Amino acid sequence: MRQDLSVGLVADLETWMRVERAKLSRHNDVAKAMDYMLTRWASFTRFLSDGRICLSNNAAERAIRSLALGRRNWLFAGSDRGGQRAAIMYSLITTAKMNGIDPQAWLADVLARIANHPAHRLDELMPWNWTGPRTPAEHRAA
Repeated sequence: MRQDLSVGLVADLETWMRVERAKLSRHNDVAKAMDYMLTRWASFTRFLSDGRICLSNNAAERAIRSLALGRRNWLFAGSDRGGQRAAIMYSLITTAKMNGIDPQAWLADVLARIANHPAHRLDELMPWNWTGPRTPAEHRAA
């Protein structure tokens, strides 16, 4: 579909941009934007030959949205060490989400189990190996 519908449009866009760019001063803001795109034309048009390339960056934008929203809060981590701890927690929570796990349920279960869990089996508690929360009886038996 990209070959059928988009190749001609993209070729026309490039031709139009090169013609219109020649009419603009190099100091013009639109000319700078056109130069930026034209110098990266091969990267821009890669989507035409590789169907795995998404036509938008919406997935990446959604993935970093919470980082952008919390940026101001993280200025007050207290110290470099506090910031490192926050980064570790954020990484773990994101990993849980990426593995289709409710981060709150995973974290609550892991925090309840970790004190009595053997150190050589910590990998069992990682999000990609986690089997779900234990019942109170299972907690007592462990």
